[in-house]
Amino acid sequence: MGHTITSGDLVKKLGGELIGDSNILINSVASLETAHKNSISFFNNPRYKDLLKTTKAAVVIIDRDDLPDRSGTSIVIDNPYLYFAKVSQLLNPSKSLKKEVHKSAIIHPSCKLGQDIYIGPNVVIDENVSIDDDVVIHAGSMIEADSVIGKASVIHPHVVIKANTVIGKNCTIYAGCVIGSDGFGYAKGDSKWLAIPQIGRVILGDNVDIGSNSTIDRGALDDTIISSGVKIDNLVQIGHNCMIGENTIIAGCVGIAGSAKIGKNCAIGGAAMILGHLSITDDVTISPGSMITRSIKTSGTYTALMPFQNHEAWLKTAAKIRRLK
Repeated sequence: MGHTITSGDLVKKLGGELIGDSNILINSVASLETAHKNSISFFNNPRYKDLLKTTKAAVVIIDRDDLPDRSGTSIVIDNPYLYFAKVSQLLNPSKSLKKEVHKSAIIHPSCKLGQDIYIGPNVVIDENVSIDDDVVIHAGSMIEADSVIGKASVIHPHVVIKANTVIGKNCTIYAGCVIGSDGFGYAKGDSKWLAIPQIGRVILGDNVDIGSNSTIDRGALDDTIISSGVKIDNLVQIGHNCMIGENTIIAGCVGIAGSAKIGKNCAIGGAAMILGHLSITDDVTISPGSMITRSIKTSGTYTALMPFQNHEAWLKTAAKIRRLK
């Protein structure tokens, strides 16, 4: 259970219009279905309207248009889900760690270490690494030579950051990620594949989040760039020389092949595939499971997959599509 705050103080702190009791004690966030007398929840999807009427939540965050369906204490705001996220952060602050360097960590004497940092057990930090103030590096992570980690960034357990990687401020890299590994570059000759040295870097801007077990490859010649504000889910592969624009969000199991360029404020659904050397403009949404085989020059939502059917119906649909002229 997190902190406790009254409904009135919550609105004073985060804004919104309180309708109802200002003295309700709130100590947890919950869904409409599982909420209890001290929970706050949110409503922004009409399919849950029945739950809105039966929920035990003490307070519900809601849009004004939906207010007639709510009889209890409410906080009215234009974006209930965003407000809910802010409340959750307030009630569930990150656990603070003692600022220390664990005795089992191996740190090259040439490294530059900032103030108020935490370096956990069995961390290895190679030569000429620069770590800014307030950085947290959890157990078992490896930071290779000449890398830079910006202020207040958090590296979770068993992350590998390869040489010459640059990580901005306030980034979070979750467990098991590999940042800056060699890109998949080979040249064929005499029936054999020759590995091409990958001499670029990976550069992360500020406020980037990378989910567990995701991989971002270093550039072959130029750098792979993940711009500020990008959010990447688990199990995402980003190939060498890719460029991801500011505030783009990428869901789990997406694969982006080398040298693709993704614009700003894009949203890429889970398990989508983007072929290499394509360009996608700003403000594009790609539906889950889509394979993008051509560049996208106009903002909008794009879907590239067959409809879900039983197998026999799918075969008939595919046959009809083949006959189209």
